[in-house]
Amino acid sequence: MKYPSRLFALAAPFALFLALPGCAAKAGAPSSSKGNTTMNIYEYTVKARNGATLDLATLRGKVLLIVNTATGCGFTPQYEGLEKLYAKYHAKGLEILDFPCDQFGHQAPGSDDEIHNFCALKYNTTFDQLSKIEVNGDGADPLFKFLKAARPKDDAPEAAIAGLRDLLAKHGLAGAKDPGDIEWNFTKFLIDRSGDIVKRFHPTTTPEAIDAEIAALM
Repeated sequence: MKYPSRLFALAAPFALFLALPGCAAKAGAPSSSKGNTTMNIYEYTVKARNGATLDLATLRGKVLLIVNTATGCGFTPQYEGLEKLYAKYHAKGLEILDFPCDQFGHQAPGSDDEIHNFCALKYNTTFDQLSKIEVNGDGADPLFKFLKAARPKDDAPEAAIAGLRDLLAKHGLAGAKDPGDIEWNFTKFLIDRSGDIVKRFHPTTTPEAIDAEIAALM
């Protein structure tokens, strides 16, 4: 399977930007809420890669890192950092919920199994991928609608947010359209053991940069 390389060229110039002062196909079946009025992540179910339903209530007491990913993005190498976090903290209670999403530049092609095999072979990932979903627009997965409503803005400097938007625009790409939208691939939500959203990290925030945040929740 070949992956589009359009955004791989973005990684280097954006790294230079960060050094200054001051990354729509058919989605998998959406997750669902169990119908409770309580706004809690444990009220949702999601579709696993094998087609089974994963009830997030079964992860109660775990620290969760929820990420929308893509395999052909300039930020795809973040998979290596995600795997390091998983290897370091999984035994202490960390679970990574990896949701491939093809909405951003068509950078997550292929089936769920093809995406999983690519990540395992290229980045030696041992955490599993869930079924491909959408995170923005009318077809957004209910879990991500909840996450965006609870945390409508990335925890990042305005310069970083504006810089990514400008960079995407220069290449004819668009991420967020509506307030609260996911900006691009590799937006990350950190959830504590009680199911509360601790932070929403910008795509440019690397897994290494949030190691201390996760350690504090262990």
